[in-house]
Amino acid sequence: MSLRLGDTAPDFTADTTEGEINFHEWLGDGWGMLMSHPADFTPVCTTELGAVGGLGERFAKRNVKAIVVSVDSVEDHKAWSKDIEETQGNTVNFPIIGDADRKVAQLYDMIHPNEGDTSTVRSVFIIDPNKKIRMTLTYPKSAGRNFDEILRVIDSLQLTDNYKVTTPANWQDGDDVIVSPALSNEDAEKLFPAGWNELKPYLRMTKQPNK
Repeated sequence: MSLRLGDTAPDFTADTTEGEINFHEWLGDGWGMLMSHPADFTPVCTTELGAVGGLGERFAKRNVKAIVVSVDSVEDHKAWSKDIEETQGNTVNFPIIGDADRKVAQLYDMIHPNEGDTSTVRSVFIIDPNKKIRMTLTYPKSAGRNFDEILRVIDSLQLTDNYKVTTPANWQDGDDVIVSPALSNEDAEKLFPAGWNELKPYLRMTKQPNK
Protein backbone atom coordinates (compact mmCIF):
# COMPACT_ATOMS: atom_id res chain seq x y z
CA MET A 1 0.00 0.00 0.00
CA SER A 2 1.53 3.29 -1.07
CA LEU A 3 0.51 6.19 1.18
CA ARG A 4 0.58 9.77 -0.06
CA LEU A 5 0.43 13.18 1.55
CA GLY A 6 -3.16 14.00 2.45
CA ASP A 7 -4.21 10.36 2.82
CA THR A 8 -5.87 9.31 6.07
CA ALA A 9 -3.34 7.48 8.23
CA PRO A 10 -4.43 3.84 8.46
CA ASP A 11 -5.90 2.94 11.83
CA PHE A 12 -4.88 -0.20 13.70
CA THR A 13 -4.98 -1.89 17.08
CA ALA A 14 -1.70 -3.22 18.44
CA ASP A 15 0.13 -4.29 21.56
CA THR A 16 2.81 -1.84 22.73
CA THR A 17 5.22 -1.39 25.61
CA GLU A 18 2.48 0.74 27.22
CA GLY A 19 -0.36 -1.73 26.62
CA GLU A 20 -2.81 -2.25 23.77
CA ILE A 21 -3.75 0.87 21.80
CA ASN A 22 -6.10 1.84 19.03
CA PHE A 23 -3.93 4.18 16.99
CA HIS A 24 -6.48 6.88 16.11
CA GLU A 25 -7.84 6.93 19.67
CA TRP A 26 -4.30 7.13 21.04
CA LEU A 27 -3.53 10.10 18.79
CA GLY A 28 -6.58 11.94 20.11
CA ASP A 29 -6.88 15.50 18.83
CA GLY A 30 -3.15 16.15 18.56
CA TRP A 31 -0.33 15.48 16.11
CA GLY A 32 1.60 12.23 15.85
CA MET A 33 4.98 11.00 14.69
CA LEU A 34 4.96 7.31 13.73
CA MET A 35 8.45 6.01 12.99
CA SER A 36 9.81 2.58 12.23
CA HIS A 37 13.18 1.07 13.01
CA PRO A 38 14.68 -2.07 11.48
CA ALA A 39 15.36 -4.12 14.61
CA ASP A 40 15.90 -4.07 18.36
CA PHE A 41 19.40 -4.29 19.85
CA THR A 42 20.97 -2.54 16.86
CA PRO A 43 23.33 0.44 17.12
CA VAL A 44 21.76 3.13 14.94
CA CYS A 45 18.27 2.43 16.29
CA THR A 46 19.57 2.63 19.85
CA THR A 47 20.84 6.17 19.24
CA GLU A 48 17.63 7.17 17.45
CA LEU A 49 15.24 6.05 20.18
CA GLY A 50 17.51 7.62 22.76
CA ALA A 51 17.34 10.88 20.82
CA VAL A 52 13.54 10.79 20.70
CA GLY A 53 13.45 10.12 24.44
CA GLY A 54 15.46 13.28 24.99
CA LEU A 55 13.09 15.36 22.85
CA GLY A 56 9.96 14.70 24.89
CA GLU A 57 9.50 18.33 25.95
CA ARG A 58 10.07 19.64 22.43
CA PHE A 59 7.47 17.25 21.00
CA ALA A 60 5.01 18.07 23.79
CA LYS A 61 5.42 21.81 23.11
CA ARG A 62 4.16 21.11 19.58
CA ASN A 63 1.35 18.80 20.79
CA VAL A 64 3.04 15.84 19.06
CA LYS A 65 3.01 12.27 20.36
CA ALA A 66 5.83 9.95 19.29
CA ILE A 67 5.32 6.23 18.70
CA VAL A 68 7.72 3.66 17.26
CA VAL A 69 7.23 0.32 15.50
CA SER A 70 9.41 -2.58 14.44
CA VAL A 71 8.82 -6.23 13.63
CA ASP A 72 10.20 -7.32 17.02
CA SER A 73 8.12 -8.33 20.03
CA VAL A 74 6.99 -6.11 22.90
CA GLU A 75 9.09 -8.26 25.25
CA ASP A 76 12.20 -7.52 23.20
CA HIS A 77 11.30 -3.81 23.12
CA LYS A 78 11.08 -3.70 26.91
CA ALA A 79 14.42 -5.44 27.35
CA TRP A 80 16.09 -3.21 24.76
CA SER A 81 14.71 -0.05 26.40
CA LYS A 82 17.04 -0.70 29.34
CA ASP A 83 20.03 -0.64 26.97
CA ILE A 84 18.80 2.62 25.43
CA GLU A 85 18.53 4.30 28.82
CA GLU A 86 21.93 2.98 29.90
CA THR A 87 23.83 4.02 26.76
CA GLN A 88 21.95 7.16 25.69
CA GLY A 89 21.01 8.63 29.05
CA ASN A 90 17.34 9.06 28.11
CA THR A 91 14.31 7.02 29.06
CA VAL A 92 12.01 5.57 26.40
CA ASN A 93 9.04 7.79 27.24
CA PHE A 94 6.88 6.74 24.29
CA PRO A 95 5.27 3.44 23.25
CA ILE A 96 6.99 0.93 20.99
CA ILE A 97 4.65 -1.26 18.96
CA GLY A 98 5.22 -4.98 18.74
CA ASP A 99 4.62 -5.92 15.11
CA ALA A 100 5.83 -9.49 14.73
CA ASP A 101 3.02 -10.21 12.25
CA ARG A 102 4.08 -7.12 10.23
CA LYS A 103 0.51 -5.79 10.16
CA VAL A 104 1.50 -2.17 10.85
CA ALA A 105 4.61 -2.40 8.68
CA GLN A 106 2.52 -3.53 5.72
CA LEU A 107 -0.22 -0.94 6.34
CA TYR A 108 2.40 1.80 6.11
CA ASP A 109 4.60 0.19 3.42
CA MET A 110 7.61 0.09 5.71
CA ILE A 111 9.16 -3.08 4.29
CA HIS A 112 11.16 -2.50 1.13
CA PRO A 113 12.27 -5.79 -0.50
CA ASN A 114 15.22 -4.14 -2.21
CA GLU A 115 16.74 -3.61 1.23
CA GLY A 116 17.30 -7.34 1.33
CA ASP A 117 15.17 -8.74 4.17
CA THR A 118 11.81 -8.49 5.88
CA SER A 119 12.62 -5.81 8.48
CA THR A 120 11.39 -2.25 8.26
CA VAL A 121 13.30 0.66 6.77
CA ARG A 122 13.60 3.95 8.69
CA SER A 123 10.27 5.58 7.88
CA VAL A 124 8.62 8.61 9.49
CA PHE A 125 5.00 9.71 9.16
CA ILE A 126 3.81 13.03 10.57
CA ILE A 127 0.04 12.90 11.14
CA ASP A 128 -2.14 15.91 11.87
CA PRO A 129 -5.16 16.18 14.22
CA ASN A 130 -7.47 15.23 11.34
CA LYS A 131 -5.52 11.96 11.00
CA LYS A 132 -4.09 13.07 7.64
CA ILE A 133 -0.53 12.23 6.64
CA ARG A 134 1.31 15.53 6.26
CA MET A 135 4.92 14.42 5.87
CA THR A 136 6.70 11.19 4.98
CA LEU A 137 10.39 10.47 5.20
CA THR A 138 12.36 7.30 4.49
CA TYR A 139 16.00 6.85 5.37
CA PRO A 140 18.19 3.87 4.47
CA LYS A 141 18.88 1.49 7.31
CA SER A 142 22.49 2.66 7.58
CA ALA A 143 21.71 6.34 8.27
CA GLY A 144 20.29 7.67 11.51
CA ARG A 145 17.53 10.24 11.21
CA ASN A 146 17.87 13.99 11.79
CA PHE A 147 15.25 14.86 14.38
CA ASP A 148 15.99 18.57 14.22
CA GLU A 149 14.77 18.41 10.62
CA ILE A 150 11.63 16.51 11.62
CA LEU A 151 10.84 19.15 14.26
CA ARG A 152 11.55 21.90 11.72
CA VAL A 153 8.99 20.45 9.30
CA ILE A 154 6.42 20.13 12.09
CA ASP A 155 6.99 23.82 12.91
CA SER A 156 6.45 24.70 9.26
CA LEU A 157 3.27 22.62 8.98
CA GLN A 158 1.77 24.10 12.11
CA LEU A 159 2.67 27.64 11.06
CA THR A 160 1.36 27.34 7.50
CA ASP A 161 -1.87 25.71 8.70
CA ASN A 162 -2.68 28.87 10.64
CA TYR A 163 -1.30 31.64 8.42
CA LYS A 164 -1.30 32.21 4.67
CA VAL A 165 2.44 31.75 4.32
CA THR A 166 4.94 29.16 3.17
CA THR A 167 8.48 28.59 4.43
CA PRO A 168 11.62 28.93 2.29
CA ALA A 169 14.61 26.64 1.99
CA ASN A 170 16.46 26.07 5.26
CA TRP A 171 13.83 28.04 7.18
CA GLN A 172 14.01 27.92 10.96
CA ASP A 173 11.36 29.06 13.42
CA GLY A 174 11.59 32.85 13.62
CA ASP A 175 13.01 33.40 10.13
CA ASP A 176 11.20 35.38 7.44
CA VAL A 177 8.51 33.51 5.52
CA ILE A 178 6.89 33.76 2.09
CA VAL A 179 3.50 35.38 1.59
CA SER A 180 1.25 32.82 -0.09
CA PRO A 181 1.33 33.31 -3.88
CA ALA A 182 -2.44 32.72 -3.86
CA LEU A 183 -2.96 36.06 -2.08
CA SER A 184 -3.36 39.27 -4.08
CA ASN A 185 -1.43 42.28 -2.82
CA GLU A 186 -4.73 43.77 -1.67
CA ASP A 187 -5.58 40.74 0.44
CA ALA A 188 -1.99 40.42 1.67
CA GLU A 189 -2.08 44.01 2.97
CA LYS A 190 -4.94 43.05 5.29
CA LEU A 191 -3.08 40.06 6.69
CA PHE A 192 0.42 41.54 6.75
CA PRO A 193 0.01 45.24 7.61
CA ALA A 194 3.75 45.56 8.30
CA GLY A 195 4.34 44.85 4.61
CA TRP A 196 6.81 42.63 2.82
CA ASN A 197 9.88 42.64 0.63
CA GLU A 198 8.86 41.85 -2.94
CA LEU A 199 11.78 40.11 -4.61
CA LYS A 200 9.49 39.04 -7.46
CA PRO A 201 5.70 39.31 -7.75
CA TYR A 202 5.52 35.64 -6.75
CA LEU A 203 8.21 35.92 -4.05
CA ARG A 204 7.19 38.25 -1.23
CA MET A 205 9.14 37.86 2.02
CA THR A 206 7.63 38.95 5.33
CA LYS A 207 8.24 38.51 9.05
CA GLN A 208 6.93 35.36 10.63
CA PRO A 209 3.42 36.41 11.67
CA ASN A 210 3.26 34.71 15.07
CA LYS A 211 6.53 36.18 16.34
